[in-house]
Amino acid sequence: MSKTILIKLTKSGPKTGPFTITDISGNIIASDVSKNSLIAGVSYDVDDSVDLVTIEALGCNVKKTVRVTVIDVIQLSNTKYTETKSACLWRHLTNISLYNNFYGKTEPYIIEYPFAYQYQDQILQNVKDYTKAFKYFPDGTGVFSYNDKIEVNEWFNKAIVYNGQQSSGILELVPKPINNLKAYLNYPIFNTDSKTITYTKSDDFYQYNTFWSIVKDKRVPLFINNCQTLSIDKIVNQSNMDYGLRSFKKEPLRAKELKVRHILDDRSDVSLVSQFIYTPTQISYK
Repeated sequence: MSKTILIKLTKSGPKTGPFTITDISGNIIASDVSKNSLIAGVSYDVDDSVDLVTIEALGCNVKKTVRVTVIDVIQLSNTKYTETKSACLWRHLTNISLYNNFYGKTEPYIIEYPFAYQYQDQILQNVKDYTKAFKYFPDGTGVFSYNDKIEVNEWFNKAIVYNGQQSSGILELVPKPINNLKAYLNYPIFNTDSKTITYTKSDDFYQYNTFWSIVKDKRVPLFINNCQTLSIDKIVNQSNMDYGLRSFKKEPLRAKELKVRHILDDRSDVSLVSQFIYTPTQISYK
């Protein structure tokens, strides 16, 4: 047996949508439904056992589950749509052992360095970064102290090196295996949407160099917008990246400008203090 339900949107933000509608079992009732359609009201035939419906806004990770109820025609006609803009007060840095953590969720810490060269193009050889990492410990008084800390050998877990037409894609950074040649020879590891490479630390410099341009089509944007949070200005356009193995054709990053983007998004218990970065290059003669 089946029944017909009417779904009508009564409240949302100005840029919400499109929407996916599912039942309590996760079965998709409708997908890619526009906000205007839901404001006007849309009808769907569902199984007679469906009594809960979930409406999820795509990309923005907002969803709400409502119970299927019976209302009369007058109630339906009096149902109006209201556009809302909500805000909240964020309290952070209340725990000295957590940093890029907000209400139990680790948010990425991102820092990007721009470089501009002179008349001739430059070929990037490697990236050397001088960053200090600290872990702080509570002293029982509830007061923050700069002395209750130790310096640790932790660093960013992702990097992106790019210019106007080239990009390394997402580089997953892991420490180089120490005294283990067999484990070291496993790198780089070519993943579906990233490449895992090793970095070393010597003379307080973190260094890595296993990268090349993996852009499929230079006529397609290298980055796209992220609607989940306004704190992240862009994310890699993975559909335009080729992370496959390249034995011979490895295009070096060559241009008159360069940007290095470092990301920490897999932990929040370490404080990274970035000092400066050095990108050795060589002149590219043509």
